[in-house]
Amino acid sequence: MAMWDRIKDQAKGLQQQTQGGRSSGGHGRPGSGSAGGGGSKAQLVGVLKTQLASLKTELKSGAYRDASMAMCALVAAADGSVDPAERQHVESLILQNDVLQNFPPEQLRQRFNKHVDQLSFNFQQGKTEVMQEIAKAAKKPMEAKAVIQTGFVVAGADGYIAPAEEQVLREACMALNVSPQEFGL
Repeated sequence: MAMWDRIKDQAKGLQQQTQGGRSSGGHGRPGSGSAGGGGSKAQLVGVLKTQLASLKTELKSGAYRDASMAMCALVAAADGSVDPAERQHVESLILQNDVLQNFPPEQLRQRFNKHVDQLSFNFQQGKTEVMQEIAKAAKKPMEAKAVIQTGFVVAGADGYIAPAEEQVLREACMALNVSPQEFGL
């Protein structure tokens, strides 16, 4: 637990720094680069990615794997659809993620694509099923927080976290009994 407390303190410190740099406290915007809210989120994503990697040896359970794949699919489909290029891009991010390399690539690909298919067929029904899968990680607080971090890393891979992505991350926090404020949401 001491490691998680240290990681949490680092994230809070970064969050305080980034909130101090925002004039309106708003969300990042496409093309904002490292200025304004977009840079703040990009910095937070970088810290979360590093923190997640430091937990690699502890994140080997099936619950984490399954909840993370559901989270990745939900982030990819946050706007209600997933085009083939976006699906391919997120799948690539998943397979390159240090922590997710704890699992066989075919298991990750299969679970991710199953969830994307559910969300693409009927977004509301698929979202309910995906959230149930995500909620299974709530039993272990460290894994629950790692699922949110994984979602942030995928959402922020393009340097911008869209409002729809922030919304599903907030909802996932609630499903996992994690405070959205820990992640600046």
